[in-house]
Amino acid sequence: MRRLLLALPFALLPLAIAQAADEQDHDHDHDHEHGSLGAHEHGVGRLNAVLDGQALELELDSPAMNLVGFEHLATTPTDKAKVAAARKQLEQPLVLFSLPKAAGCVISTQELNSPLFGDKPEADHDEDDDDHATDGKGAAAHEHHHDHSEIHAHYQFTCVTPTALSNLDLTQVFKTFPATQKIQVQLIGPSGQQGVEATATAATLKF
Repeated sequence: MRRLLLALPFALLPLAIAQAADEQDHDHDHDHEHGSLGAHEHGVGRLNAVLDGQALELELDSPAMNLVGFEHLATTPTDKAKVAAARKQLEQPLVLFSLPKAAGCVISTQELNSPLFGDKPEADHDEDDDDHATDGKGAAAHEHHHDHSEIHAHYQFTCVTPTALSNLDLTQVFKTFPATQKIQVQLIGPSGQQGVEATATAATLKF
């Protein structure tokens, strides 16, 4: 049931990210081997946004480093407080994504997942890696991954006046999580589909 709308942008997202990766001329073959969507790069988040009629769906994937400053499981009171603070911010998507009140958006469903929240890594995160399907022996093949914790946030909204959602403003995301330097965004809305890169100085995207 999850990601019904997002099946399409997730399928197309690797194209946009692959182009960006090529421009940076990475030598890390494993990034391409795992598919660009699975690439874990500190400072870089990924967002899919779909506006379909009155339904708005947002899915944010980010290295935990961008949101809490570390990727290990929180054991100290300080680290636990940082995780709790980040989770609280993510639980307020209307504020975080600066959705205009005029749009009348209400949250239909909201889901947060991360090993830092006590969740097991999502199995579908590696669905493209047939040879890494098992956690047992496949763990060795994931050595370069094992310290990499992601935070996934998935939101569905119903908006009374979707025409008020002409823009998606990510300014508050960059202010709340300043370690996030850029967000690779896949937008699907009334004007079609586009892949764009948002930064703190260019945080407003047009649907």
